[in-house]
Amino acid sequence: MKKRITSLLLCTIIAATTILAGCGKETTSSSGSGNEKKDEFITVDVFDTLANYQGIQSGWFAKVVKDKFNMELNIIAPNVAGGGDTLFQTRSAAGNLGDLIISKTENGRFENMVKAGLLMDMTSLLKDKAVLTNYKDAIDIMNGDLETKGIYGIPGEISNQSPLVSSEGIEPLVSPYVRWDSYKAIGYPAMESLEDFIPVMKSMQENTPKSDSGKKTYAISLFKDWDDNMMVGAKNYASLYGYNEIGFVLVKADGSDSQDITSSDGYYVKALKFLFQANQAGVIDPESTTQNYDILSDKYRDGQILTSLWSFQGSSYYNTVEHKNMGKGFMPAYINGSSPFSFGCYPSGNGKTIIAIGSQTKHPERIAEFIDWLYSPEGMELAGQANGAAGIEGLTWEIKDGKAVFTDFGEKALPNNDVSVPEEWGGGSWKDGVCALNFKTLSIVDIDPRINEPYLTSMWSSELAKRTTPLDLDWQEKSGGAKTTIEFLENNHALSVAPGTSYLQPEEGSDITTLRGQCKAVIVDDSWKMIFAKDETEFNSILKHMQDTVKGLGYEQVLNVDMKNAKDLAASRIKAVEDYNNKGK
Repeated sequence: MKKRITSLLLCTIIAATTILAGCGKETTSSSGSGNEKKDEFITVDVFDTLANYQGIQSGWFAKVVKDKFNMELNIIAPNVAGGGDTLFQTRSAAGNLGDLIISKTENGRFENMVKAGLLMDMTSLLKDKAVLTNYKDAIDIMNGDLETKGIYGIPGEISNQSPLVSSEGIEPLVSPYVRWDSYKAIGYPAMESLEDFIPVMKSMQENTPKSDSGKKTYAISLFKDWDDNMMVGAKNYASLYGYNEIGFVLVKADGSDSQDITSSDGYYVKALKFLFQANQAGVIDPESTTQNYDILSDKYRDGQILTSLWSFQGSSYYNTVEHKNMGKGFMPAYINGSSPFSFGCYPSGNGKTIIAIGSQTKHPERIAEFIDWLYSPEGMELAGQANGAAGIEGLTWEIKDGKAVFTDFGEKALPNNDVSVPEEWGGGSWKDGVCALNFKTLSIVDIDPRINEPYLTSMWSSELAKRTTPLDLDWQEKSGGAKTTIEFLENNHALSVAPGTSYLQPEEGSDITTLRGQCKAVIVDDSWKMIFAKDETEFNSILKHMQDTVKGLGYEQVLNVDMKNAKDLAASRIKAVEDYNNKGK
């Protein structure tokens, strides 16, 4: 969402459309019609800025929704429709985003939607609902700073755990995952610094020169799809040391440091130098500048790439049961001094995303019931399956000897496989029937009261007990007996957990947005050029060009905004921990 919708513009638009609406059909009040027929099958338009699928929800989850609520979900996804904010602007101008709204909120969007009359006040609709009873504090905080009083949005990822507990289950945001079979073959060399990783990768590449299909291997492969304020591929190496971005600033998880990404001494430029040196050593895929994420994913599936900073990239694509039983696959190595970044749990909810009811819907009660269900244990198991939850009891999982375990079908279908679903459960392919909302209502690592284990199935005791393949056992021996990456890092006091906070980045002025756009284009372009520079002299020349050019474009003005936001974010993280520790005192 690159462009900004000001509240003034939206209010003007809605005022006009409301006047027009008054000449025609009557709009629904915030309290709902009160006489909705529950036996009427309805189609709910879901405007969802997080969804990566557009159209009618199909398959097994569609059957669940129809059976429970006699409705279907028609997902409207800007990510798929293209145009980004254009679709939001168009529907806003019509005064109707949809019946159910799932939206990002930062840069003033939540406040603007409320001011423009696009969201319904859910106060009366939720008064007898479990979601309000169970998560009132998080809901109050989310709506507390609005000028218009009421409940207009419910935050995602609400947790009952400490903000200092990783929200990511068994794998942190980043870690130096390597093809463990190749790393083992070269003797598990120790790495005292990030720079030591380069000769290790070179040796791995020499030891494993061909992919499974016979293609040349590379240790590192990059892509441009997700670059924004900076080059994501470089920023991730800074995240190995506990940093994550906010605008043009890298903020340490504990708030102890905030760095200008253009600083020659900062971790971002250090990461660029590391990647430049890696390319000089011949371990970076030369197609990095032209490929997209999907192409790179296929390379991981083929075993063509030997390291990965994201667990969802390397291990998810290559660590099949067959490969693991052969002793092949990605496992985390360790670089001394590193402390990978991980997002903490959100006791007050992650306010960066909300779920809400559209102000013009004709079915507010039904949608309120659906929202309430999404925040229930069963709703988490089913809608949360896209994020690692269990799915359908009796089909994908069951209770055996007092423990939650996968069924034979679940073993084949989960997490997102092309397996045929029996007709009585909705038919079609399992992966095509997975909930497409892409919204996390509760923390996936919280305890499901129905089974007394986390919603995240990879944390189930029955699943951890399966980590007995040759690959798992060899890694566990080298990691001191740890079963997961998070456990290994925690045992070594080498995990940087950024406390989960309800902090929202405020709306920035249009002048700052314009300057940001100009500066980040230079930063991203020159970052790529630095990595593929022919020598160190050219690298330094491009670095100076980047620093001088953005300075001339007004970079300092944007940096001042980002530094203030970084300071406020750090303060909010401290407060989140204090509030959690003081709860109930």
